[in-house]
Amino acid sequence: MEALSSFLSFTVSIKASRGLLLFAISAGANMLPAVLKLCCGITYPHLRSMAGLQRAALVAFGQEIAHWQSRGQITLPAWSCLRWTEEAESEQRTSVLADEDVFYLRQGEKALNEALKIVESKDGWTLETAENGDVIYSKVLTGSRRVFRLEAELDASPEELQDILFFRVEEMHEWNPSIRRIKVLKHVGRDTMVTHEVSAETAGNLIGQRDFLSVRHSSKSGSRVYLGGAATRLESLPPQPEFVRAEDGPTCIILQPLQDRSDRSRFIWLLNMDVKGWLPQSLVNKALPRAQADFTKHLRRRLAAQKPENNRC
Repeated sequence: MEALSSFLSFTVSIKASRGLLLFAISAGANMLPAVLKLCCGITYPHLRSMAGLQRAALVAFGQEIAHWQSRGQITLPAWSCLRWTEEAESEQRTSVLADEDVFYLRQGEKALNEALKIVESKDGWTLETAENGDVIYSKVLTGSRRVFRLEAELDASPEELQDILFFRVEEMHEWNPSIRRIKVLKHVGRDTMVTHEVSAETAGNLIGQRDFLSVRHSSKSGSRVYLGGAATRLESLPPQPEFVRAEDGPTCIILQPLQDRSDRSRFIWLLNMDVKGWLPQSLVNKALPRAQADFTKHLRRRLAAQKPENNRC
């Protein structure tokens, strides 16, 4: 009975708001700001307490207002309640995801936010190496974990690098010999995925072969592209007996165009990894920045290899 009562109240508020808006439009632009504010007050409490079809109805209501605005029939004030309907639409998209999908989406977003706090912090960084313009710094986090921040310039736009490092991540073994394979196990929308990665058995790999089960997340803000990730869990793929399962994250990559060259990018990579096993920490602290330098070298070769294809007539 409570749900039915709430639904009826919601329906009445929508009908009342729609009638008020139509009246305001017919009465002239001077009436519209006050009537819109009243409509927001009528519908807002019901929006916050309802979901599903009821919330979808309000989203449609907001879209109709936006349609009137696009045709020049109305001009909305800066405080327009369309902001609430946009929030409702976003929440509606999240609500249709399975609980497991929401878990990975939230985990990816959280990993990126936590990694950005680390990489953008000013204190505690010490220089590890500087070679050919590439610089690697390190910092000790709480619990004695040492993380590494690489800064470099790459001959590609942020979008090109996002395509190579995120959307085409399964091809990474083709140009990075330290990786045996990467497989996407699950997609959550376009910008979040769960991957299983196995490192290669190479002579220069001081850490040895490892596997990683990770959530990866991508986002964009202005001209910057952000890639974040962290170790995750998946019931269908527990740790394998033939590998030591390492854990990464929170980790991130920041890609931003140079001020004078939009086709080149500043590349900032926070490497934060627990390799597990019984390796001496001193060995790990030497191997990880070397792995960053090697990865950047292979990425440059990959970018150089595709240049002739891009310039071919």
